[in-house]
Amino acid sequence: MMAALALGTVQFGLRYGVANQTGQVSQQQVNAILAAAASAGVDTLDTAIAYGESEASLGRAGTERWRVVTKLPALPQVCPSIESWIEEQLDGSLRRLGRTSVEAVLLHRPTDLLGSRGEEYLSALQKAAVGRCRLLGVSIYGPGELDALWPFWQPQIVQAPCNVLDRRLLSSGWLGRLAAQAVEVHTRSTFLQGLLLMSAERRPAAFAPWFPLLDRWLGWCREQSLTPLSAAMGFVLTQPGISRVIVGVDSTDQLQEILAAARPGQKQPPADLFSEDVGLIDPSHWKLP
Repeated sequence: MMAALALGTVQFGLRYGVANQTGQVSQQQVNAILAAAASAGVDTLDTAIAYGESEASLGRAGTERWRVVTKLPALPQVCPSIESWIEEQLDGSLRRLGRTSVEAVLLHRPTDLLGSRGEEYLSALQKAAVGRCRLLGVSIYGPGELDALWPFWQPQIVQAPCNVLDRRLLSSGWLGRLAAQAVEVHTRSTFLQGLLLMSAERRPAAFAPWFPLLDRWLGWCREQSLTPLSAAMGFVLTQPGISRVIVGVDSTDQLQEILAAARPGQKQPPADLFSEDVGLIDPSHWKLP
């Protein structure tokens, strides 16, 4: 079974992405994108408290028909009452979204659970979640975070990066393990912030060490008569165990292009076309001007 699409909304609240040419998406465009996505059968929105105006923008557009996934920010270094802080964060999120509850709440920094106040945090989180969300989970940068977290707590939903160059979720065995335990898996970074879709001429010079790999990717797409967009989509959509593939767009035109590219039956890229270099596959390590 193919995974379904989910709509990422960081662009609705911030200027985001190495390929972003237009900045933050306007409210008018947000409304139009949501309407088009809903008409196409997309049912899930991914947002976060840390995404600037994203939650408020979604609330203005209306989210009644949607499964909404949001995220708690990192726990403050000084936090007299974790329970009060969590309740304040969740209530503020629901207020901005115009909802009484959401589908899921994820931790943007799950390592907070492994600190000295981890047990207190988890207990307060589970208590605050009652009536406010259906699922609790984590957003991770890499599967190594699950290695550390799993003995302490097993989340109900996990969001992780996955794309043709970043296959750590697959190679680590975690995707299969999560699926076997009925954990809902959402993947992001489908296009590596647009880097996988860029022509060689448009790539920032900061990625020069990986130009040969990126050139090989584009060359394989040409050989298969596939666009980079359809090839990147096809890779993640057909991975067993993924429930939702999160894609972010700046316009309805981009959304329609992605919807047209989201089809089964495409050739899969070579098994050795990947990287484990976090300097490339983890945008938090990028050194851009």
